[in-house]
Amino acid sequence: MTESHSGQAISAVRTADILIVGGGLSGSMLAAQLLRLPGKRRILIIESRSELGRGEAYSATELGHTLNGNAARMGVDPDNPDDLTQWLGDYIAAGGWPESAGQHVPVAELFPPRGIFGLYVQQRLADARVLGASYGSSLEHVRGEATDLESSDAGVRITLSDGRQLQGTFAVLATGMFPAARTSQRESSGLNAASVDPWDVDAMRELDPLANVLIIGSGLTMVDALVSLEQAGHRGPIDVFSRHGLLPHVRRQPPVWVDFLAEDHSIRSTRQLLRKVREECEHAIADGIDWQAPLDTVRAHIGRLWSQASDVQRRQFVRHVRPWWESHHHRSPPPSAALLARRVEEGRLTIHAASLQGVEVLPTGQVQIRIRRRGESESSHVIGDALINSTGIEYDWRRVDRALPRQILARGLILPGPLALGIAAQPDGALLDAQGNVSPRLFAMGPPLRGMWWESTAVTDVASQAKALAERLASLDKH
Repeated sequence: MTESHSGQAISAVRTADILIVGGGLSGSMLAAQLLRLPGKRRILIIESRSELGRGEAYSATELGHTLNGNAARMGVDPDNPDDLTQWLGDYIAAGGWPESAGQHVPVAELFPPRGIFGLYVQQRLADARVLGASYGSSLEHVRGEATDLESSDAGVRITLSDGRQLQGTFAVLATGMFPAARTSQRESSGLNAASVDPWDVDAMRELDPLANVLIIGSGLTMVDALVSLEQAGHRGPIDVFSRHGLLPHVRRQPPVWVDFLAEDHSIRSTRQLLRKVREECEHAIADGIDWQAPLDTVRAHIGRLWSQASDVQRRQFVRHVRPWWESHHHRSPPPSAALLARRVEEGRLTIHAASLQGVEVLPTGQVQIRIRRRGESESSHVIGDALINSTGIEYDWRRVDRALPRQILARGLILPGPLALGIAAQPDGALLDAQGNVSPRLFAMGPPLRGMWWESTAVTDVASQAKALAERLASLDKH
């Protein structure tokens, strides 16, 4: 026995076949896929929360914080697209989520609360545990925060914040998303230090109901913040600032459209893609069909288009197309979009196209931000009673204020991904170190691979990657 940093006795190094860092959606789905495969393997999953399967995204308890996709789009079983619809139908029939009855739509078209989706993920993990036990496999939740990782010919060693150590043959970084509001280093602007958490309804209840709230960022995190304010009883004005002043479109249920990119593999550049998508959307509108129909077919090809693009083309996409891609593709669930529309119509919410230059907390307790409005060369100041950082996800691991990313970057075990989006890896998830060498023991999946596939965060992305990586790891542990 040894002692932890807190003076408590801890056990010696524990061993496993596979160590999974992160027990949210990514880590839980990888564990589930591993447990479903024949063969005996011991899996340890490191997660600081008391529950697996929730992570940042699905720990929300407010019913108003819903998925931004309907049930038919969000199943975690790549072999059964209707998996969530079937589970949710049974859950509602058993008395769960009674509020859904008021929406008067089929189960497949419901947008479940994220907390309920978390229950679904947990149930699927529990099912996999039962199957895994029949093969002799096991999964154990090691509650703690991974702060360091070392890799050698002998295996992978992970150190936790309390000093405990875990040894494995392979390790997978399934860290999920790092919300900028909670993990990003913002020393230059002091944004996080002065901000209210977008999902902290209790903190928002402490505000004056008529407070003037300033929100930085206009994407889906802003929509979540708006829902949180509504739940907290806020009735005051809201000013939203983002570089382009774009809002997420509402997600609708368009009819099926022909997969035009599957038929035309000549499209390779950003310009060609934009031209073709505009053309298809114009055809749809001319035929009286929702423009979201052709746009939705693009999603399946983004990984291929992104991976075959040059760095110049990728940079062009990020610089010139990304804001419109985010607002048109990462759409808002209908209830949240309706709330946003009401606030705009009431005159309570105003959108400003402006970039943030700095933040200052005044002696009065108010917050002053310095902004530069789009089209203007001089900056100006705006004062509010409260500030919310809704800038979305921090994908640049060099800016993530967490111990593990800092340490493994310092050790040279990982390499920033293309355009500093996530971390670099092979198509099978094997990580590249600082010299570009392929690791035989370290892998990643989900949001950390944003730079490889551009879209690597949606439930279907994670589910597909989990299945492929599980099969890859199972093949390696036979050698």
